[in-house]
Amino acid sequence: MQYNTQREQLVMPEYGRGIQMMVDLAVKIEDREERQRCAQTIVKIMSSLLPSTASKEDNEHRLWNHLARIAHYQLDIDYPVSIVPQEEVQEHPAPLPYPMKTIKRRHYGYLVEQALDYAKTLPEGELRDAFTKNVANQMKQDLFIWNRDSMDNALVAQDIERYSDGKLHLEEGFVFDAVGESPLQPSDGGKKRKRKK
Repeated sequence: MQYNTQREQLVMPEYGRGIQMMVDLAVKIEDREERQRCAQTIVKIMSSLLPSTASKEDNEHRLWNHLARIAHYQLDIDYPVSIVPQEEVQEHPAPLPYPMKTIKRRHYGYLVEQALDYAKTLPEGELRDAFTKNVANQMKQDLFIWNRDSMDNALVAQDIERYSDGKLHLEEGFVFDAVGESPLQPSDGGKKRKRKK
């Protein structure tokens, strides 16, 4: 008895070993017309195996490309659609650049620092004050999520002045929005309940 682990690895496992064997046989057919008919039949079977994708616009194009891939691009037929070259399929995407930014206070994050930099550029007035208040509420929420013990209104006010080089201030007696329960911390303060025996 031969196990699948001892057989050649499938190129596209979603179609199964039966399709892989059909394609391998089609590659060996010498008569070109017969090979073309065999390939069309295989594509019809592949389409019936994955009916959820049949309604997609590019379904036929995708199936013929899958057929070429399963055949290791060795199936010599007249493809009714353009086939993506093997080099392009096997090409790895370029790695995404990860912006390395230095953050003064990691618990506030880079976006809060950007918001404060933007607030500094606004002319003095209602818009600048309202923007600063919104950022202050966000900073308090960030402190709440980071560590409840360090959540302090005075600390937020000091940090706003420090980050803005003294250009932004919270007005005296500013009332922060209520801070809700953090999704990262349990509402019972992390205490586990004991089961009754």
